[in-house]
Amino acid sequence: MYTCVIVDDEEIARNLIKNHVSQLDNFKIIALCESAIEASKVLQQHQVDLLFLDIEMPVLRGTDFFKGLLQKPKVIFTTAYRDYAIDGFELNAIDYLLKPITFHRFFRAVEKFLAQQSHAKPTEIKAIPSPSVQNYIYVRKDRKQVKVLFDDVLYIESIKDYIKIHLTNTSHITKHSLTAFASQLDNRFLRVHRSYIVNKDKITAYTKQDIEINAIEIPIGESYRTVVTELV
Repeated sequence: MYTCVIVDDEEIARNLIKNHVSQLDNFKIIALCESAIEASKVLQQHQVDLLFLDIEMPVLRGTDFFKGLLQKPKVIFTTAYRDYAIDGFELNAIDYLLKPITFHRFFRAVEKFLAQQSHAKPTEIKAIPSPSVQNYIYVRKDRKQVKVLFDDVLYIESIKDYIKIHLTNTSHITKHSLTAFASQLDNRFLRVHRSYIVNKDKITAYTKQDIEINAIEIPIGESYRTVVTELV
């Protein structure tokens, strides 16, 4: 579980990011802060993995606050002003989000964070390198690493702290978050709901509300509809 703090002097902006985070697996918001001063107190009391930090705030700007931190969590800067992008990247920020922040753009930033985490520490999902285009992945099941061919995957379902990989003739359940698993897949896979990823090659029909894979109906989450209709 990754802990995060949202810092923004505007309530609407804080709530928007809060709503975006609620769509993700394995992320926990431990504080919503109106100022850098308030965030400083939270960081002194809690271990924080990811900071969503507004740049332009009264009293103390987000970039100045972040520069002064001795123990720096990973940070994604947010702002209404495009001119601050250079400041954000000079501080080794994960990403820089320009308001109003769409879920699609927010999700790309979170994927960058997860990619850094997967390089920093081992995970139960192990991709096997290949000189050619990789078309499979290994997942942990019953103390074994089981090979799963992408061509056999119909869709992937999140079940609390586990994911269920639905294949043509069987299924596998493994302990992992859906968001982290998505970062290991190729571009034939599309997240359509906070609890579902589908193989686009297996889609037999779709509407604005759901996707069909053979006789199975999979809901499309409201925040994913625009992305789904553009990419399916």
